[in-house]
Amino acid sequence: MIFVDEARIFVKSGDGGKGCESYYQDRRTRYPKADGGDGGKGGDVVVVADRNIQTLLDFKYKQHCYAGKGGHGSSKGKTGKNGETCILRVPVGTILRDHTTGLLIKDLAQDGQSVVIVKGARGGVGNGRRKIPLPPHKGQECTLDFELKLIADVGIVGFPNAGKSTLITSISKAKSKIANYPFTTRQPVLGIVHCEDFGFFPASERHADFIVADLPGIIEGAHRGKGLGYRFLRHAERTKILLHVVDMAGSEGRDPLEDYAKLDYELKAYSEEFTFKHRIIAANKMDLPRAAGHLKRFKKKYQEKIIPVSALKKEGLTDLVGCVRDLLCQENSQDL
Repeated sequence: MIFVDEARIFVKSGDGGKGCESYYQDRRTRYPKADGGDGGKGGDVVVVADRNIQTLLDFKYKQHCYAGKGGHGSSKGKTGKNGETCILRVPVGTILRDHTTGLLIKDLAQDGQSVVIVKGARGGVGNGRRKIPLPPHKGQECTLDFELKLIADVGIVGFPNAGKSTLITSISKAKSKIANYPFTTRQPVLGIVHCEDFGFFPASERHADFIVADLPGIIEGAHRGKGLGYRFLRHAERTKILLHVVDMAGSEGRDPLEDYAKLDYELKAYSEEFTFKHRIIAANKMDLPRAAGHLKRFKKKYQEKIIPVSALKKEGLTDLVGCVRDLLCQENSQDL
């Protein structure tokens, strides 16, 4: 499935149906009686958040959406049929904006949330109610910008080749592409971590599970639009915890301390919200030489929660999942 997190579409509500101008006369009536019915109301355009949809891909191919027109009124006072509502289903976490003004219309952050974008036009009035019929109204038009921000408990961030994809596939059943070259991950990948798999809760307590998002690698200058990670930084804004994956072995010839400092700067430069988020550092690739030495230097400089792991060897993952679980429990208890 191709992941698309931005789209622009044109929507139009349905025109109202025409009111009828007709007269009834039989042999018992001396003068004709007006009996024209009203036209039907045009259909609305409604956007609904649906948890079964993961991407805005459909709106890349269908960029014009129209609601149904109202039916015309007829004789004997019959009202025209109302136009069919146009329902647009989008992923949970989609933000709607008016393209012309840039104003926020709705943030659909929960499954089943909906908003009426443009209302259907009123139908015309027939001569059964007025001597002079009224014409129908035209439907409203609007150009919308859709912006998807994934909703996850934990956002996995780091420089390319730090081992993010290996980590998410090791702690969840997510299928993220793994290879030894930069920008292997070109779109966010969501995975569900089952805490019972790591011995924390019995299988019946499903509330202990949490969602992690593997985001494409971030590079220097990402907050200014450089690299692939910039386009996906917004997906980390909704997360409760940032999981920084650092190549502690410096296997790409990089310094882990400098990598973390640059990554921290890019996040904060993009949005101040990242300053207040909980963060955990996964000191990855601890199975490689020089990792232990770098970790000792790292701990002297940074007083963060640091969990040594080897995503490839699946070592230290129980401690990592436990730390994330404890922070999420703390965060959820504060929300109550």
